[in-house]
Amino acid sequence: MHFETIFIGLAVALLFAEITGIYPGGIIVPAFLALSLDHPVRALATISVACLSLLIYKLLARYLILFGKRRFVIMLLAGGLLSQIVTLAMPKLLAAPAEFQVIGFIIPGLLANNLERQRFLPTLASLVTATAITYFLAGLIRMVF
Repeated sequence: MHFETIFIGLAVALLFAEITGIYPGGIIVPAFLALSLDHPVRALATISVACLSLLIYKLLARYLILFGKRRFVIMLLAGGLLSQIVTLAMPKLLAAPAEFQVIGFIIPGLLANNLERQRFLPTLASLVTATAITYFLAGLIRMVF
């Protein structure tokens, strides 16, 4: 069902972006968040890492010239690095770290990039909306087939 959920998420995110003009954290992000809604702490961990990646970018942007491709790469690198840190550190900090994991290494950076390009609240609201629609459509298809 993962395959179908990803395609449903892509379609929902694309339609949402076309209708509203606001990207829901990137075209692929709602699909992967919808796959993890059975473990909501993972979705929250991913959003938290994206926000930290955005903060790292803003701190680096004070001292470096970061725009365009550089901005995008810095956010992807920060998201990937923070994801790896969470993956390595959580087993040592928490007794049950399986819940508190980040979804992939690219997803937080993509989300952080959209949070920077668009306004923060509209991006998060569109992400939540597109993720919920994807989750329910995938569940509906799962029930029918």
